[in-house]
Amino acid sequence: MLSLSYENELQSQGYPIIAGIDEAGRGPLAGPVVAATVIFNFKEIPKELQPITDSKKLSAKKREKLFNLITQHALDCGVGICDHQVIDRINILQATFLAMKKALGAIKQKPNIILLDGNLPLPNYSSPQKSIINGDNLIFSIAAASIIAKVTRDRIMENMHLKYPSYFFAKHKGYGTKVHMNALKLYGPCEIHRKSFKPVKLLLK
Repeated sequence: MLSLSYENELQSQGYPIIAGIDEAGRGPLAGPVVAATVIFNFKEIPKELQPITDSKKLSAKKREKLFNLITQHALDCGVGICDHQVIDRINILQATFLAMKKALGAIKQKPNIILLDGNLPLPNYSSPQKSIINGDNLIFSIAAASIIAKVTRDRIMENMHLKYPSYFFAKHKGYGTKVHMNALKLYGPCEIHRKSFKPVKLLLK
């Protein structure tokens, strides 16, 4: 299990409500970017949540199982989504920040501090925050948020596969794999492709 020492230390410093935040889907050529925020009672983490780690290290089956357990045991859990149109309009970084703010807006509790994966702070956020490089691999609440964001986004892309089967979105979730690039070259971009992303932009020309 990831150590809770970071969260415990923050609580001892006077931050009782800690929210972990992470996103999924910054890199793909299609679909939305999804952010999630999760708040736990760190004194009551059940044993079945011990496998929580960075979502990229877990199989899809394990992520699904942990997704259900996190939503069941977390004190609060919120998701924020920005679709391909928003990404094209304001760029992927700003869309990621907006998705994070939406995720924070979706929880009922007001965190005393937020913990973000990465090296950038959430802009125009007035409460305390800490950005932690490799946070999804080190911090329990960020890792939990990474699982919620990843599973939510994967489910969206599996639904998109039903709508646009030629692109095999269920297989690669919109990332620029060989299968995806071949389909893009063959059929051109579809509705949910990010037109501002270079490989898609080049095909539009």
